[in-house]
Amino acid sequence: MNEDAQGVAAIAVIQAVAPVRYCLYARKSCEQDELQALSIDSQIKEMTEAAQREGLEIAEVRRESHSAKESGQRPVFQSVVDDIRGGKFNGLIAWDPSRISRNAGDLGRIVDLMDQGLLADIRTHGQRFTNSPNEKFLLMILCSQAKLENDHKGENVKRGLRAKCAQGWRPGVSPVGYVHDKYADKGSKRVLLDSERAPIVKEMFEKVAYEDWSGRRIYDWLVWEKDFRTKNNKRLALSLIYKILKDTYYYGAFEYPAGGGVWYEGQHDPIITKELYLKAQANLQAPPRRHPGTNDFAFTRLLYCGSCGSGICAEEKFKKQKNGTIHRYVYYHCSRGKDRNCKEGAIREEELLKQLLHLIDKIDIDEIGAMEKIQREVARYRKFSYGVLGRETEFDKRPIEADIRSYAKYILAEGTKEDKRALLDCLKSKMELQNRTVLCG
Repeated sequence: MNEDAQGVAAIAVIQAVAPVRYCLYARKSCEQDELQALSIDSQIKEMTEAAQREGLEIAEVRRESHSAKESGQRPVFQSVVDDIRGGKFNGLIAWDPSRISRNAGDLGRIVDLMDQGLLADIRTHGQRFTNSPNEKFLLMILCSQAKLENDHKGENVKRGLRAKCAQGWRPGVSPVGYVHDKYADKGSKRVLLDSERAPIVKEMFEKVAYEDWSGRRIYDWLVWEKDFRTKNNKRLALSLIYKILKDTYYYGAFEYPAGGGVWYEGQHDPIITKELYLKAQANLQAPPRRHPGTNDFAFTRLLYCGSCGSGICAEEKFKKQKNGTIHRYVYYHCSRGKDRNCKEGAIREEELLKQLLHLIDKIDIDEIGAMEKIQREVARYRKFSYGVLGRETEFDKRPIEADIRSYAKYILAEGTKEDKRALLDCLKSKMELQNRTVLCG
């Protein structure tokens, strides 16, 4: 009987001296299909009949459906070995030696049990192995032959994969934007363009290459504008989007295995050109574009999103008029750190400042901290007035008295970004941005 794909095996344990009550143990892996189950049943049937003909009593029947190619990967086989060491059994019945072992590690344990006198007899279909040098040697040859067959199978599979690659077909599942030709002749492989998804994949590369889109922006575009799904009706994860954007398969070349340094020219129709791919890679690897002096924003640490609780971030936009004048606009919006699908809208900095000035009377301010900042500011002015201008005014002699909230309004309206940030450290109230409106908590 040929060994099935999963290396299923049925091992019957015999007691050659005294009869033992029967115990049937069955285990079936999730990959096992009906044919593999029948293979185990047929083995048990044949072994049971052979044992009856030879007058052997089967103590227990145990089922195994794990591959025997790798050592220590079969829990049932391990339990059999442990029971033999414990003296529960001293004989094995298996369909053939390859069912017992296809690797050197498990074979060594079996032979070691025979050397210790714990395993007296092994029966297979038409063969018997006892604790004698010649029979143990024959057992090792047969099991080693099974290992050699496995090694040859592995090499043949790799050779077949290399041949497929040389023909221009990458092994594995076709990537997003392609489908396999299910009507191709058996043994041949054809990959066709997915007419529904290939244009969108091309558009992804174009938006990165020519519009400098990020992977996150591509993700939002696929979800909210395109409602894009794979052929399995799944959304594209952000990590998969980056994987697509870095895959050379889309312009017609592929490396197999990945990282192996061997490249092949594909026979499939490319979705993009190599030039478009290289342009997209350059933008993906380039650092974000920033204009000088605009790395920091004044109010990002002050506000939280009223819809999802995320922090508020800011971004700037530049608009060039026909006469060459460039206008800069700053927008504050939810960072979507807690909810990627938050729909809270953006607000212009001018409108945000206007609302903050109206709310300043309601905001809880650390008056001590604010007063210290005012004192430092007045001291700086007096030092400049007396040290640089060489004069001392009546203002320089008066004690410092200030309206804290008026000072806060002045800083919000006229202060530098550093001044505004220093003021924010004195605010105790939590403020939220909801429906483009600033709310004071």
